[in-house]
Amino acid sequence: MKQKILSILCLLTGLSFVNAGLDKFLHYMPMPADLPEKMIKTGMAFAQIGWLMPLVGAAEIAGGLLLTIPRTRALGAIVLVPVIVGVLLTNMTAAPSGLPFVSVLIAVIAWVIADNWRKYLPIVSR
Repeated sequence: MKQKILSILCLLTGLSFVNAGLDKFLHYMPMPADLPEKMIKTGMAFAQIGWLMPLVGAAEIAGGLLLTIPRTRALGAIVLVPVIVGVLLTNMTAAPSGLPFVSVLIAVIAWVIADNWRKYLPIVSR
C-alpha cells in the first residue's frame, strides 16, 4: 500500500515538474493576476540571464520524467533537489503564499530519497 501511495505521489509530482519545465520553453500558462510585485521582479531578473530558464526547464522535465518511472525514481529525486531548493528560496523571499505547495513537493522528494537511501550510499561512502 505504501508503494502505491508513493507511486501516485511521484506521478503527480513528476508531472507537475514536467509541466513547469515545458512552460519555460512553450510559455502556455498565463501569469496569475495576483502575483506579488517582488515575484514579478524576480522572474524578470531570472529572464535576463538567457541560459538560466532553459537550464532549469530541462532539469525539471528530466527530473520529473525520471521521478515518474519507478526504476529511475532515485535519480529523478536527486536531479530535482537543486530545482526544489531554488523554488523554495524564491517562494520564501518573493511569494510566501506558494510555500504550502512547495512543502508538499519537498515532502514527496524527501520520501523518495529516504526510501532509496541505500542506492545513494556508494556515492557518499569511501
